[in-house]
Order: sequence, then C-alpha cells, then structure tokens
Amino acid sequence: MASNGESNMDSGTEAFVVVAEFEVKADCVRDFLALARDDARHSLADEPGCRQFDIVQLDETPARVMFYEVYDDRAAFDTHLQTPHLDRFRAGFPALIVTERPVRFGRRESA
Repeated sequence: MASNGESNMDSGTEAFVVVAEFEVKADCVRDFLALARDDARHSLADEPGCRQFDIVQLDETPARVMFYEVYDDRAAFDTHLQTPHLDRFRAGFPALIVTERPVRFGRRESA
C-alpha cells in the first residue's frame, strides 16, 4: 500500500492498460463519441479501479477513435466488463463503426 495517502498508481506501481481502436462511419462520429463518453464517464465515476479513460481522435483521421484505459489491475478491468455502461456501449457501437481492431493489453509504469 502506498504511503502518505497516495494511491498505488502514484507510487510507481504498474497499472493494467487497455487500448481499443475503432474506425467509425463518417456520418456516425458524433453518435459514437456520445456513446463512448457515457462509458468513459461512468467508468471513472462508478469503478474504483478505473484510473483513466481517454477517448482520442487523431487530427488527420477524426473517424479513427482510440480508447486508452488504465485500471489498477486485471481484476478491475474484469469488473468493468460486467458494468451496465459497458453493456450500453456494446449494444450501440456496432452499427456506428466500419471496423474494430483487436483490443490490446499492456502495463504502465508510473515514474
């Protein structure tokens, strides 16, 4: 456990990282982002193990959207997989995308 009230994330412990990428239909970007923001907001507000959830649009290709998610550990991510906000995202996004790249997992070391 971290000292001085710091979380594990602030004390140099590694975190579980999830990267998801989507190519969104050009006329569906706004709807996709609204759905993604709902998932991100609830992940951060309702899941103690979710530390970061960024939605990234690349400048040169705004229809390509990437999620960069950071969790305390794999168990925290597994909890995320059971949430109603992720269920809403899963139900809504397939009609809005052209392709979805395979989700990638990694670890982040904090300095």
